[in-house]
Amino acid sequence: MVEIKKKKRSTTTKRRNTHTQYKRKNPYHRSGKRNKNNILLPHGMMKVVRVVFLVCFFIAFYYFFVRPYAYRWRYIPDREGYGVCMPVGYKVHGIDISHYQGTINWTELRNQQLEKYPIRFVFVKATEGSDYADENFEKNFENARKYGFIRGAYHFYNPDVPALKQADFFISKVKLGQGDLPPVLDVEKKGFKSKHDLNVALKLWLDRVEMHYGVKPIIYASYKFKEAYLNDSIFDKYPYWIAHYYVDSVATNRTWKFWQHTDIATIPGIKEDVDLNIFNGSLIDLQEMTIGKE
Repeated sequence: MVEIKKKKRSTTTKRRNTHTQYKRKNPYHRSGKRNKNNILLPHGMMKVVRVVFLVCFFIAFYYFFVRPYAYRWRYIPDREGYGVCMPVGYKVHGIDISHYQGTINWTELRNQQLEKYPIRFVFVKATEGSDYADENFEKNFENARKYGFIRGAYHFYNPDVPALKQADFFISKVKLGQGDLPPVLDVEKKGFKSKHDLNVALKLWLDRVEMHYGVKPIIYASYKFKEAYLNDSIFDKYPYWIAHYYVDSVATNRTWKFWQHTDIATIPGIKEDVDLNIFNGSLIDLQEMTIGKE
């Protein structure tokens, strides 16, 4: 009996046929893509979608990440000072320092200043919370007066520590006298407190310190923080030191005395970057604000 062999079907042919059938059933195959709703989009439309997405991305990136800091990199020869673009219309400049600035060469700081933007006042970090005293406070505070600067001291507030305990700790470490600026309450953190509880605690600190030194303390806070948590009218009675970086002018309608306008200034005698400030007034106005002056 003759054995008849069956001819094997070519795998290649089968695959080719299947592919051909798929192409016939899908006229948009190779010419478009499916979206989530199984709608077929031609290549041209997909390119438009990609371009629109990229344009929106770069606009958003510029608005949120470049525009707020563009002032930081601006260079205007007539306004350049200490490595930054200086605000216009202010004549009294100062710095604030802590142990982060390391050991300061006070002789160089006094003698090598820019003639156009002389440093007149220095705020020195004194305490934080109820148990931390800045390691360089006593030396910096003493040298600030010794080298002819109007000096002030500030306390960094910890919302998780009782306010009166912090006030008493500051008082124990800081001896202010005639010619010194009022004490400063630096408020940057809300912690887990509600706005109401934070306000009550801050008022306790302010009242205790004012009673001891006989002068209203200065409140330091960023523009956004003050508007969000310290917008009660009771805090408008205190001199305001606003932190608002890399802008031409202060974005607030509130009365302010000091403006910390940059944190990257290069100051002679100090190796690290320094916060640079201006006083909203004349040198005589600043002197009249000090303790012992009315």
